[in-house]
This record gives sequence, structure tokens and C-alpha cells, in this order.
Amino acid sequence: MADFKAIVNDVKTGKSYNVAVTGHHANSLDGKNIGEIVDGIFVGLPGYKLKITGGSDRNGTPMRADLPGKKRGRLLLADGLGFREREPGQRKRVAARGSAISSETVQINMAITEYGPKSVEDLLAAPEGEEKKE
Repeated sequence: MADFKAIVNDVKTGKSYNVAVTGHHANSLDGKNIGEIVDGIFVGLPGYKLKITGGSDRNGTPMRADLPGKKRGRLLLADGLGFREREPGQRKRVAARGSAISSETVQINMAITEYGPKSVEDLLAAPEGEEKKE
């Protein structure tokens, strides 16, 4: 069974929320790709629509939208996600994870595309006795 940490970005306010996704909700996200719109119920936001914008695995290897599948591969990159050139024209072979969410994915980045009736702050509020992290 997969467990994920979802980072939900509220594009209106610019705040991000860290949400643990476990159980059947995590299994429902398995196989989804970067760019897909999913229901907010998976992360505790009923009535919301979220777009998957990226993620990473346990080693911190980023997911790339242009690499299909769930596997990890080594790509020759000149620029873009996962590599920053130090000199003009520099290329380097770096590890990257495919665009599909798998059991090896640890973190999923999401952005809110459609808002629901209740506010995000109310739905994702920290339980009693814990402080909110911003």
C-alpha cells in the first residue's frame, strides 16, 4: 500500500498545505500522470479539483512530465527540471522519474484549479493541540 505526502498549493493566496494521503485514497492516485485533474476528496478537499504538477521519490529524484511511465531513468539534459546549466551549452546525464505516480513516489505536488464551497483553511486546519505550519 502506498502512502504519499501531498503538497497542495492554493493559487489564490499563494499558501501551500502539507497533507498526508493514505489508504484507499493513495491507491486511487496510483497511475495518475502529471497534468491530470483529480478530485479533491483524495486530500480532504471535497468539491475541489486539483491538478498534479509534479512530485519526487524517496531519493528526491523529480518527476518529469516529458518522461512517460513510472520508471526512473537517466536523461541527457541541457536545461529544465532536474538540471541547471553552469556554463552555456553544458549538458549532463541526470536521474529523473517518469510522469506517472507509482508506489515509489513519496511527494506529490498539486495546485487547486477549481474551488469548492468551504475554504481551504477550514478543511485543512491542523488538529487540536498542533500548530499550523505555513
